[in-house]
Amino acid sequence: MHTTLYPSLRGKVVFITGGASGIGAAMVKAFVRQSAQVAFVDIDTNASDHLKECITDIDKDAKLWFRSVDVTDPEALQQAISDASKDLGGLHVLVNNVGNDARQDVENISAYDWHKCMQVNLDPAFFASQAAYKIMHEQHAGSIINFSSINALIGPQQMTGYVTAKAGLMGMTKSLSRDFGVDNIRVNAILPGWVATDRQLASWLTKEEEEKWTEAMALKKRIEPRDVANLALFLASDDSAMITGHGLNIDGGRT
Repeated sequence: MHTTLYPSLRGKVVFITGGASGIGAAMVKAFVRQSAQVAFVDIDTNASDHLKECITDIDKDAKLWFRSVDVTDPEALQQAISDASKDLGGLHVLVNNVGNDARQDVENISAYDWHKCMQVNLDPAFFASQAAYKIMHEQHAGSIINFSSINALIGPQQMTGYVTAKAGLMGMTKSLSRDFGVDNIRVNAILPGWVATDRQLASWLTKEEEEKWTEAMALKKRIEPRDVANLALFLASDDSAMITGHGLNIDGGRT
């Protein structure tokens, strides 16, 4: 699959949360193909090791910056961003990708469950953006990409916490775009539909569910992780220099 090359991404420092698998891993690979310097964090070290092996096949000279981080620890997350920027020489793109779309019946959600959901799906995007701003405003440039979901628009059952967090990310995107815009830092959001990652295929995207979902789409085909990664490349590049404060759906016409 051919991908547009963006000269403005060459040599840029990109930091991705939840980058070891799924959409995150697809973005790590996509930015490496753009000759960007990629840093990523994930709690899954096994998946991270596998990804690094795959990157060697793409570009034997690529040097990934990785740290195992629990993103529910804001201090550890912000420290990783600071350290990566020092090691790589700046920070130009932040991708707040990490998330967990676990299902749970509303009547069984405890206070612990609710707050844990926010700590994974909402809070890291703010604290990572806060840390990134401290670096990007000195450069007077930057792109922050938040990952929301079209579930924030359609509100499926058994996902109340996740849907609430993803809707909150849209408000955060709009607000931060105003706060950071004076420093030429853009903040946008990507709202994917049901993406056929290994995790989704193993857990929830059954043949029956996929048929029902596809029926509601205008384009009758799967959304692959690389499709989402290609949108992230555009929002990270100078080609989207005047786009900020927006959410871009990539759902094959589902919404």
